[in-house]
Amino acid sequence: MPDKHAEEFYEIIDFAVDKEKEAVKFYADLADLVQFKARKEMLEELADMERGHVAALENIRTGKIKMREAPQVQTMNISDYLVAVKPSSRLSYQDILITAMKREEASNRLYTDLAQLSAGEIKDVFERLAAEEAQHKLQFEELYNTEILQDN
Repeated sequence: MPDKHAEEFYEIIDFAVDKEKEAVKFYADLADLVQFKARKEMLEELADMERGHVAALENIRTGKIKMREAPQVQTMNISDYLVAVKPSSRLSYQDILITAMKREEASNRLYTDLAQLSAGEIKDVFERLAAEEAQHKLQFEELYNTEILQDN
């Protein structure tokens, strides 16, 4: 009979994998909508980063890797003051950055909330994923700060 804790752990990992796959699809679909090569490449890189999360989660599930301690990641809180943008073929670079920040912020919040509801190994996994999503958000905030806010 499987351990209930292990079953719960795998269910949560499966849920997280599904969410990461949704992010891959979102960025890939968005890349198909935009017309400029540089924006398309950036969105494809985002999809690749999320594919990396899928692979990491699947490796955790199979026991191939163990999660490290979650680093503390700072934030510039830029996305707190921005409104989400509806995806379209006419997205500006600014819109793409806002969309990316909002998605990473939501992923961070999801993993942070799941970590608070979890314990032990499960909590460690979610704390690490939350930190990685926060790091991605910070990268977009830094781009927004230097390439959008500095130009205005």
